[in-house]
Amino acid sequence: MTERKGIANIRSSKNNTIVHITDLSGSETISRYTGGMITDQDRNKGTSFAAMQAAKKAASEAQEKGINKVDIKVKAPGGHGSKSPGQGAQPAIRAIARAGMRIGKIEDITPIPHDSTRRPGGKRGKRV
Repeated sequence: MTERKGIANIRSSKNNTIVHITDLSGSETISRYTGGMITDQDRNKGTSFAAMQAAKKAASEAQEKGINKVDIKVKAPGGHGSKSPGQGAQPAIRAIARAGMRIGKIEDITPIPHDSTRRPGGKRGKRV
C-alpha cells in the first residue's frame, strides 16, 4: 500500500476550531470541518468536544480520499490576539491520531510580531 501524505492545518481560537486537510502543496483542499459545523449552539463552537468531532470527520474523509499520513500545523490567532491555541487544538490532534492517520511532525505556525506593532484603536483608545 502506497503512503500518501497531506497537511492538517488546525486553527484554534477560543471561539472556534478549524481543521483543514490539504495536499502537500497546500493548494488542494481534501477535507475541511469546523467546530461550528458540528454544533448548533454558538457557545459550543470553541469547545474541545466540537474540535474532536470536527477532526475525526476530517480525518475519515481524508482517509476515504487516500491520505494516510499528515504533518500538522497548529495556528493560534496571534498578532495582537492570543499567542496560545484555544482549547480545541490538542483534542483535534489526538482525534486525528486515533482515527488511524500517521502523524509526521507537529509545528506551531502562530504569527508573532517581532517589531511590537501598534494595537488597533488609535491614540485615545477604542471609542465606546
